[in-house]
Amino acid sequence: GPGEDGGLRPLAVVGQQVSVAGAVTVIGRIAARYGEPMPEADGDLHRRFPTPDAVAALDPATLPMPRRRAAALVGLARAVADGAIVLDAGTDRDHTRAALLALDGIGPWTVEDIALRALGDPDAFPATDLGVRTALAARGLDTPADVERHARRWRPWRAYATIHVWSSLP
Repeated sequence: GPGEDGGLRPLAVVGQQVSVAGAVTVIGRIAARYGEPMPEADGDLHRRFPTPDAVAALDPATLPMPRRRAAALVGLARAVADGAIVLDAGTDRDHTRAALLALDGIGPWTVEDIALRALGDPDAFPATDLGVRTALAARGLDTPADVERHARRWRPWRAYATIHVWSSLP
């Protein structure tokens, strides 16, 4: 089911073209400014990421990230808040992928990351992910086409292979 973010999965959008550390910093800033306090702090965690309804109401210009990415996050939040897109393991994955790709600023990497993390698709594969490409480049797979071709042998379990590849990184 949906996580604390109400199923929005902001890291997939915020993390486009930036490091995980950079994305986590931006997510933290958004949570600090717009999130709700948690009833009980859990270590350093004391605010929840805002709900899709709350993010949908934001002006992208107020978010601490490039304008196009901010607009994509707000657009995704609107679609989730309106029920046009359901980010849940029980949803029709093909329909959800197509709906995500139809949103401005949402590309294949984001769709595959959401399919892997939110939709529970065991064959989701973010072939252009920096971590995937870095780990596989060490094995002589230098281009996205090389990575895609090599990953065919992992079907229908490419999401699990992705997690394994990520865990192999230093």
